[in-house]
Amino acid sequence: MLTLRQLFLNNNAQTTHFPLLLEFDRAEGVYIYEESGKAYIDLISGIGVSNLGHSHPKVVQAVKDQAEKYMHLMVYGEYVQTPQVRFAEKLVSLLPAALNSVYFTNSGTEAVEGAIKLAKRYTGRPNVLAYENSYHGSTHGALSVMGNEEFKQAYRPLLPGTGFLRLNNFDDLERINNQTACVILETIQGEAGVRVPQKAYMQALRQRCSQTGTLLILDEIQAALGRTGKLFAFEHFDIVPDILLMAKALGGGMPVGAFVSSVEIMSAFKENPILGHITTFGGHPVCCAAGLAALEVLLNENLISGVAEKEAIIREHLQHPAIKEVRGTGLMLAIEFESFDINKKIIDTCIQNGVITDWFLHCSNSMRIAPPLIITQKELIKACNVITSAIAQHTGI
Repeated sequence: MLTLRQLFLNNNAQTTHFPLLLEFDRAEGVYIYEESGKAYIDLISGIGVSNLGHSHPKVVQAVKDQAEKYMHLMVYGEYVQTPQVRFAEKLVSLLPAALNSVYFTNSGTEAVEGAIKLAKRYTGRPNVLAYENSYHGSTHGALSVMGNEEFKQAYRPLLPGTGFLRLNNFDDLERINNQTACVILETIQGEAGVRVPQKAYMQALRQRCSQTGTLLILDEIQAALGRTGKLFAFEHFDIVPDILLMAKALGGGMPVGAFVSSVEIMSAFKENPILGHITTFGGHPVCCAAGLAALEVLLNENLISGVAEKEAIIREHLQHPAIKEVRGTGLMLAIEFESFDINKKIIDTCIQNGVITDWFLHCSNSMRIAPPLIITQKELIKACNVITSAIAQHTGI
């Protein structure tokens, strides 16, 4: 009889020749457990998803309660479904007045696709500008605005009229003109190895987009909902986007994304043609119920207030001569080493010793540190000790 691992390799599509092949039985809080009972600290939150940790009881209860009422009823935007309405109402209440219309999707990359379509439809312009080393997802349009040729060259031709700017390069802003439908930027670049833009640059970008009638899309699929120490990462820069993207932590562990804009801009989908953007499962009622529950926990338990202190603990306890740099803000950090080879060895040893971390697509010599916001100081110090021990083992320092 084939083992579960063998069945996984035989029947589940693989995207590398070397999957981690970790087998987990359950997850709770910041821990994921093997069937044997071995516990792993999830130091990456399932890549930014599990802000509240795993299986938060209030999120689980919301899923159960909604599943008992109804699940899928109709394609998005036709029926008045309580979970969608209440979730959108709550999000809008927390956002600036100009961001008052929510379109729920299944995922982050679908939010990107919808936002680019919306920008082109509203402005009537053909061109899109993105950023070098950016990551916005893997569907065809999102791939077109990825700023790494290695990961997209095999899929060309991609969207025409797409160009790339350099982060924090003020001269490049002159390329934004009256033919630019939108500029799309991760508020804090994730897969580039957590690169935080200069505040002056972000404000100049906002000004240039406003001057040229270009829509500014800020991708906070990884950065939103408290991860950086603020509810939304754009709050660090004192700007407001025209379209905001969210996903990952938005669903509390369930699959949901969103793009948010003004009623005026979003109304462009209503005509010429009608049904300008359609999704069957976007805004699934169970996912929206989970997302609303997760958002209420985040706010009611005041989890964001502890993020800066936890960042300081990580920086204090991850000091080693082999660490080239610690980048990022809040609990969205990158630890840079000399090479991918060293980084990978350290990561593998950490996993063997019960701490799950990984590397970045566009910055493979850096380690990702993005634990659930509920992680305790004691758990953080324990994880940092495992990492520093692994560093010493593989660098001889």
